[in-house]
Amino acid sequence: MSVAFSKKGPQMSDIVNEAVTVLNGKLAGADFDGTAKFDIEGEGCVMMDSTGARAGDEPADVTLSADVDTFQAILAGETNPTSAFMTGKLKIDGDMGMAMKLASVLA
Repeated sequence: MSVAFSKKGPQMSDIVNEAVTVLNGKLAGADFDGTAKFDIEGEGCVMMDSTGARAGDEPADVTLSADVDTFQAILAGETNPTSAFMTGKLKIDGDMGMAMKLASVLA
């Protein structure tokens, strides 16, 4: 699956909307029963739960924060979420068990 975020000055909602589309594809049929928030630094937030992904900034079991490049690489399968966390490119706040569940969905 190719994930491309336009570098031509996209609006915040463009990046978040593209992320929502890709994440909904990955979450479809997945067994993800918690809530997670992906905070794309400087762009906005995406909420994920058992119903799918949507733009939003709400409380969640776990919050994952990364820059656009790291987020794009994770969604494209070019970067392992665990490796991104271990190298400091991905920050995790909250339920680590939920983060591991989400990592398996994103992989």
